Amino acid sequence: MADNRLPEEGDRIAKLLARAGVASRREIERMIADGRIAIDGKVLDTPAVKLANLNGVTVDGKAVGRAEAARLFAFHKPSGLITAERDPRGRPTIYTALRNALPKDAGRVIPVGRLDFTTEGLLMLTNDGELKRAMELPSSGIPRTYRARAFGDVTQAQLDELIEGVEIDGIRYGRIEADLERGSGKNRWVEMTLTEGKNREVRRVLEHLGLQVNRLLRTAYGPFELADLPRGQAVEIRQADVERFGKQLRRGGQL
Repeated sequence: MADNRLPEEGDRIAKLLARAGVASRREIERMIADGRIAIDGKVLDTPAVKLANLNGVTVDGKAVGRAEAARLFAFHKPSGLITAERDPRGRPTIYTALRNALPKDAGRVIPVGRLDFTTEGLLMLTNDGELKRAMELPSSGIPRTYRARAFGDVTQAQLDELIEGVEIDGIRYGRIEADLERGSGKNRWVEMTLTEGKNREVRRVLEHLGLQVNRLLRTAYGPFELADLPRGQAVEIRQADVERFGKQLRRGGQL
């Protein structure tokens, strides 16, 4: 579109499409650059467009439905699933399990962050790209809690030092609260709470301390807990709780 003037009212198209669950704002901006989004048949060449609604907007030639209220689901991811829609190596993905785990009216959902192939536990899913992005931002400060079973020797004093953060191979990891659970033997459980969620952070930090992680389970993401949700099952977060959580993110400037 040649006209780059912005209407006085409405939201940017990337925000509306993210809210409709198409993708995150950053991904939508890439889709615009690739010429995949059009308005009334005219291919969009800039994300600097404001709209009151998504009438006439198409993605890859298909009309976009109206933006729904943000929905959030908790999924107990088993080990052995890729957090992606498809895997070039042909390994099963979370969507294989989600076909039967989600309610029929869930529509398209996208994962909030990732869990590694062998990592289990709580994976949050949403239909709202804006909510996904806000929950992933390190600046949101949302705590993630993990339980790691690790082989080796470590003391609570060593774990306490992680409260100041740690640098490993040139990468700085921020504040981590870590507690050694009671037990004996070489395999011990460690509970860790962090807010950044860098790639493979828990494994790398524990390996830095000389431990070998042989099981990793995420038990909480912000106010949402895995609790007794069965492996491979999903449950929808109550709308009132989603709205309350969204208000907290808006107050912090993330939404």
